[in-house]
Amino acid sequence: MERMMMKGNEAMAEAALRAGCRFYSGYPITPQTEILEYLSWRMEEVGGEFVQTESELAGINMLYGAAAAGARGLTSSAGPGFALKQEGISYLCAADLPAVLIDVMRIGNGLGDIAQGQGDYWQLTRGGGNGDYRTIVLAPASVQESADLIVDAFDLSEKYLHPVIIGSDAAIGQMMEAVTLPEWRTHDIDQYEWSVKGCKTGDIQRRITNICFTTAPDYENFLRNKYQTITEQEQRWESIETEDASVILVAYGISSRVAKEAVRMGRERGMKLGLIRPITLWPYPEKAFEKLPANLKGFLSVEMNILGQMTDDIRLASKDRYPVAFYGTFFEVPQTEEILRRAEQMMNSTREG
Repeated sequence: MERMMMKGNEAMAEAALRAGCRFYSGYPITPQTEILEYLSWRMEEVGGEFVQTESELAGINMLYGAAAAGARGLTSSAGPGFALKQEGISYLCAADLPAVLIDVMRIGNGLGDIAQGQGDYWQLTRGGGNGDYRTIVLAPASVQESADLIVDAFDLSEKYLHPVIIGSDAAIGQMMEAVTLPEWRTHDIDQYEWSVKGCKTGDIQRRITNICFTTAPDYENFLRNKYQTITEQEQRWESIETEDASVILVAYGISSRVAKEAVRMGRERGMKLGLIRPITLWPYPEKAFEKLPANLKGFLSVEMNILGQMTDDIRLASKDRYPVAFYGTFFEVPQTEEILRRAEQMMNSTREG
């Protein structure tokens, strides 16, 4: 294994190649452009195909074609660019095709701005395309985890024949850290019975469509079972100091790193803080909330958005048995001292109540 200093975005790009990815289609947009820039030269070195498309719409639809052919394919974007991919994501789900997408989140709705943010949570976990679907969403909190989860994303996408999204953010994508890169894997584009392949005259053509519900037997139960299986088997999280916590912080991505520091500092000051860090944003790690301490006063969701987009999932996971407070930032990363102040305030208010 190789160990080196890399940006989060570049580590994801290199790890994708090592996982067997040989097709990329996408369009530059800050703060994910390093993924595209890196693959623009590196993909050719490993014998793959790189396409800088004329738009994000073209990028997602080219990915659809590569996935239908059985390739391990990737696209990436951020902010308004990722919003444009939503219809294509719903088509990938409808066609039961494996593919990996990266959303390096930035702040704001509409055009927004290029700074780090976590305002795409609802779009990532609920979807912005038409129909009845959800996608697996993995949220890295370090450069190392960015590389590791890309490999997992390709495996999961092929396990369930379903798109998988990496929900990164500008801070994780732009920071440099030491990373141990994964070993190289090979991927046979022709290994799947379902994929589109060339055929000779007279052979029956194999087609990939997004109208499986009209042709596949018992498609309704097939879909129900797919989403139920993913929900039951693929929940991932990290729990820190939750066994005796009075307040449990809930955070992912760059916010979770600040929250982890807050737990450490709070404990040094005699505050019983814990942290649940969702690694899968969907399926949301409800199992992390099953065994909670008897003295728990409530949860504090720490996010980089102003609407508290994860708070509903915390309430659902905890069966609405505890108060859920929210601390959100917009232009800056959450501050440790502010987390501690709000956690202490929450402890005091619940005691008084």
